[in-house]
Amino acid sequence: MSATPPAPCARSLCFRLAVPVLLALVFTLLTGLLDGGVGVSPAQALKQPTFLLANALPGLLLAVLLLVLSRRALLSFGLAFLLQMVVYGINRLKVIHLSTPLMPADFHMVGQLRRGGLPLLGSYLPASPWPYLSAVGAVIVMLIAWRMEPPLFARRTRGKRLLSGLSLLALLTTLFAGMPGWQKVYGGGHLWLEPWSASATAEHSGLVSSLLMFHLHQGHARKQPDATAARRLIQGSDVALRARLMPASRNQGETPDIVVVQSESFFDPSIMRGYENTDLIPNLRRLAAQGESGPLHVPTFGGGTIRTEFEVLTGLSLRYFGDLQFPYLQMNNKVVPSMVRTLRAHGYETLALHGNDPGFWNRHTAFRAIGFDRFVSREAFPADAAMDGQYMADSAMTDAIMVQLKDAGPPQFLFAISIEAHGPYDTTPADVAARDAVPVPDSVTGTNKRELQNYLYHLQHADRELGRLADLLAERERPTLLLFYGDHLPALTDMYHDTGFADGQDMLSQASMWLLVNPRNPNPAMHQALAAWMLPGRLLDQAGIRDDAYFALTQVITPPLAALTQAPGAPPADEKSARKAADEDMANVALLRFMGKLGPLLPKAELQTADVVDIESGMPSEIIDVAGAQQ
Repeated sequence: MSATPPAPCARSLCFRLAVPVLLALVFTLLTGLLDGGVGVSPAQALKQPTFLLANALPGLLLAVLLLVLSRRALLSFGLAFLLQMVVYGINRLKVIHLSTPLMPADFHMVGQLRRGGLPLLGSYLPASPWPYLSAVGAVIVMLIAWRMEPPLFARRTRGKRLLSGLSLLALLTTLFAGMPGWQKVYGGGHLWLEPWSASATAEHSGLVSSLLMFHLHQGHARKQPDATAARRLIQGSDVALRARLMPASRNQGETPDIVVVQSESFFDPSIMRGYENTDLIPNLRRLAAQGESGPLHVPTFGGGTIRTEFEVLTGLSLRYFGDLQFPYLQMNNKVVPSMVRTLRAHGYETLALHGNDPGFWNRHTAFRAIGFDRFVSREAFPADAAMDGQYMADSAMTDAIMVQLKDAGPPQFLFAISIEAHGPYDTTPADVAARDAVPVPDSVTGTNKRELQNYLYHLQHADRELGRLADLLAERERPTLLLFYGDHLPALTDMYHDTGFADGQDMLSQASMWLLVNPRNPNPAMHQALAAWMLPGRLLDQAGIRDDAYFALTQVITPPLAALTQAPGAPPADEKSARKAADEDMANVALLRFMGKLGPLLPKAELQTADVVDIESGMPSEIIDVAGAQQ
């Protein structure tokens, strides 16, 4: 007897099920191929299939949701894969420029596109037309598929499509919201998670899985501080700490004005091979002989300026806040304890100055929380302010600093953020001949040579303006402290591979520079390596403000912890047992400080002036908060 052929309805159902299953398999393998990580390569499909499936799962869920909505399988899986390719394309750009893969916090940058970020971030997009033509071609194919591909199932399904669509949408929502249940898949126990290395995690588990693992990990990373551990560190430093604390007084000599310059991408080129005996920053070296200076360990590389900026303004190390990758975009505190608030408590007028959009990096909101009285941004600069390359010239910033400083009235704190030396470095500068005269090692050629020359051209301008600013401050009637530092190394990743560094270390482990000088009253030279979060304590100490016990503590523990500050993805620093214990205790101190709960644990200066209050909780009553106002 011959077998009974399957009914047409059964054949149709098998086909409708087989098509999505086959497309899901192809989607998973192509995702591994697109990713390129060794752990999710199609060659690993039989050895560790869960790695490939986990990395493709969000895209698969999106594809099935689109299938429920459109009823067209090829269109749905193709569109989901196209969106996934966009994410991988953005990741490739970040790896090229910053040598690290995408992290969950990077998606906060989407909101910055309409706040002045589009021109800056858009400048990193490829100049070749082919990626854009390919994208247009893919969209056209999707439109054709929408018109020509037959539906896989009927439009009316008695509520089954609605129920399936809502279920898939809820599932995706819980995934991207980082609900704890997803820890069973992306918690790190089943995949390869190295919390200290996003690159290694993405290489072994895939980019998408690494994003979700870090999202879940960082979403629950803020631990509750241990007051006992914080007290142990403070009590262990009691003698040295009390020796640094002095009564607050405004009668111990003339109070200096303070100017802080955060110089975009400034570092010492002599740390690169081929530049060991070249001096491209003579003004910094001249001033270093008259004050304090040294390497500056910063928490970022090639970008993420606000990471260093946050540490310098607050004295808080981001190493202790795993969930704050971009603090200005993520913190919700209305009051953030900071050097700015300490200075306001001592009668200083506080001003931030930056020749860019105030909304970019959310500075207009963050500066209010940090305690600035005013924020002078791009729109307040003269219409004819000098430009060089893509951004405002450092010479225009120097001019603006001198306009803002007054010779009468209360002391002033001015925090200036430069932008001229910001990447990318493929824009022709104002003086091409000067750019072409910049020396370049023989090993650097082609595009790398041109980008290096463009950067060094702007670096020399930054150094020249540092010298000019110091000379102008030396001529003022009032004494002025000048703190100058670089926020991170420039994003010249390919060039670093060509040259390497004199110390043989990785580019992510290299330090920037800092300088603290009184231009009118030079002091003997002092050289010391610091971390960015240690700078405000050093500055306040030199300004004669020594009644804030937290900043005094950062100076007491400075030497052993400075080198632990590194860019994300850098090889972990070697922590000896004593330093590791101090580091862990300091983490609890920092968490309590950020939460405004550290004050009761700290010793007090013997005397307080009447208008000095707890910096963690407020400001002097006579200071009116007009932070964020535009001039």
